Amino acid sequence: MGAEGRRFKSCHPDQPTARTTPRSTPVKSIVEQLSPTRVRINVEVPFDELEPDFRRAYKELAKRVRLPGFRPGKAPAKLLEARFGREMMLDQVVNDALPARYGQAVAESEIQPIGRPDIDVTKKEYGEDLAFTVEVDVRPTLALPDLSALQVSVDAIEVTDEEVDAELEALRARFGTLTAVDRPVGAGDFVSIDLSATVDGEEVPNAAAEGLSHEVGSGRLIAGLDDALLGLSVEESRVFGAKLAAGEHAGQEAEVTVTVKSVKERELPEADDEFAQLASEFDTIDELRANLSDQVRQTKRAQQAEAVRNATVDALLDRVEVPVPQSYVQAQVDSVMHSALSGLDHDEARFNELLSEQGSSREAFDVEARSASEKDVKRQLLLDALADDLEVQVGQDDLTERLMTTSQQYGVEPQQLFSYLQENNQLPTMFADVRRELAVKAVADAATITDTNGDTIDTSELFGKRQSPEGQSADEAEPAGEAEEADHSGPAADEAEPAGEAEEADHSGPVADEAEPAGEAEEADHSGPVADEAEPAGEAEEADHSGSVADEAEPAGEVEEAEPAREEPSPAASDDATT
Repeated sequence: MGAEGRRFKSCHPDQPTARTTPRSTPVKSIVEQLSPTRVRINVEVPFDELEPDFRRAYKELAKRVRLPGFRPGKAPAKLLEARFGREMMLDQVVNDALPARYGQAVAESEIQPIGRPDIDVTKKEYGEDLAFTVEVDVRPTLALPDLSALQVSVDAIEVTDEEVDAELEALRARFGTLTAVDRPVGAGDFVSIDLSATVDGEEVPNAAAEGLSHEVGSGRLIAGLDDALLGLSVEESRVFGAKLAAGEHAGQEAEVTVTVKSVKERELPEADDEFAQLASEFDTIDELRANLSDQVRQTKRAQQAEAVRNATVDALLDRVEVPVPQSYVQAQVDSVMHSALSGLDHDEARFNELLSEQGSSREAFDVEARSASEKDVKRQLLLDALADDLEVQVGQDDLTERLMTTSQQYGVEPQQLFSYLQENNQLPTMFADVRRELAVKAVADAATITDTNGDTIDTSELFGKRQSPEGQSADEAEPAGEAEEADHSGPAADEAEPAGEAEEADHSGPVADEAEPAGEAEEADHSGPVADEAEPAGEAEEADHSGSVADEAEPAGEVEEAEPAREEPSPAASDDATT
């Protein structure tokens, strides 16, 4: 088997390619800079340096073949060479030797590859030096600005009475009760409904649903359902048109019939001291309102911290030219596309139709996806360069905090998440993400951050105490470092999702936002799941007259969950990454 044009598995920027320990004898290599993000390495390996590779190849071959008169693994090399040919053995040796020699050349040249290397063997003769060239994308060298001159402004934190009122209303709604009423359906009512659908006069077999609970005006089920329900009384029906979003008739216009089985209105408790004692640990409504105000402030503080991060990175990107390796950008784009299509069983025709329904197009989607991917790659490269320049080190506490936060986000045990990340070679990605976050904090500490009121923001309070580079020893960060080293031969860029899940979410809107007709939602269900899980409104009323409205409305939420939305990322991928 020849080795010309060989492409090795590679790593994305989080996992630099081939950081192997150099051999005792350096390879002869010359690096040519083809562009700010791509190099060519010309490598020569003395033939005698391949001797261990030949011995290993003959030994492995001897184990696999049986020759008369010799036990397995004992056939001499010369006999194997005579039997199979010197050229075949040379091809095998070169194929086996290239990855290590490439890694050695990378380590000795101190470049930082990103993505798949393209390797071309230019000289391969028995007894002569091996020569090959490698072209690979690399991290660009960036000219970083004076961070102390950086100025960033974000919105000030202000809590209004209206915002506190909204929080109080939401809390009252949680403690509200539903009472049956004898009147037509109005906005905000909770109704029990039956649904069915037909396409071209033919009933959709699995599109019937009975006893679904729905909050009128929530928009949780079918587009057009809320308007159709308004004004209907119990046992009255209405037919309206809607496109089915899933199943055999996905994308087709259907006639959906909705019948109201019951109407209930929500009664809210008075916002007084008695309610404060019922709904909280406070004795008075004023104390409760003060606590709600603090909660709003805390939420806005977290939002302000995120705004500072984003504004700081944007300000840096405005000042630093970051060349991007297009191969890695394409890997990001491919991942975005995969994510967007996954909720539609990779039906590109249906995806394009959804885009058209939303006033967009596949061309516009591709342009937006590429633009977002390029920005994400620039962000990663910039923050990695800053982390290097600032000598940011990741401590064990930093990694533990990220692990705990992410495990809570996905509702799994920290050890379970750690095992998942380890098994899927995602620990280096988490390490890189944490390192970049620390770099952003370091930049914010050095910059001048103000709010729209002109007040200076103390980033140490906003982000919490930052770990200084000197305050964390290399030994403490060693577990993560070891994880990073563990995966330099990880899956190729097109075999795993690139980082930047946040961007992916932005580009899967046509899938995630698609309102699934309830009838079609039952296609996945009318053998039982929705019927079993969606509690008929009547039963809900009996079970929860003193309970919260949210509990009684849950069946509708379950139907909503059945819609063909974009797949949730795996627990690893919060940021998501090509390895």
